[in-house]
Amino acid sequence: MFSNPSTDGIRNILQESKTIAVVGISERENRASKYVSEYLQHEGYTIYPVNPKIEKWNGLKVYDSVVDLPVKVDIVDVFRRSSEVTSLARDAVTAGAKVLWLQQGVINEEAAEIAITDKDVRILLGDAEGLDVSGPPCDRQFGQFGADRLEPR
Repeated sequence: MFSNPSTDGIRNILQESKTIAVVGISERENRASKYVSEYLQHEGYTIYPVNPKIEKWNGLKVYDSVVDLPVKVDIVDVFRRSSEVTSLARDAVTAGAKVLWLQQGVINEEAAEIAITDKDVRILLGDAEGLDVSGPPCDRQFGQFGADRLEPR
């Protein structure tokens, strides 16, 4: 069993990261994936939207899958149900992502094991006690870890 990184560990992940794939990104104003992604863009991160159901998001090309991205991303930020996370963890490993970041309430231990067996991927789970992962990225919580004070990339 493992545990989430410390607040300093999460802050380091955010400071060292420049590119974030947002899986499950939405065009709807009331969706966390939309306002979190806009916040991250505002803070200087490069966002790669991923959602096979839409073609453009805020003027950006939307990719069907993390494995279709033109670059290796630092973080794969997942806004999907727990039941969909196992295949997304495999995709994150295949795509060479450094971090798989799940939202609060999204818990999938099989996905955690997939990501953790690849020593280059860290998994960060929203609120799973005891799993080696980092807390839920929402605008207020990113700010809690200092993202609102990071220098733009």
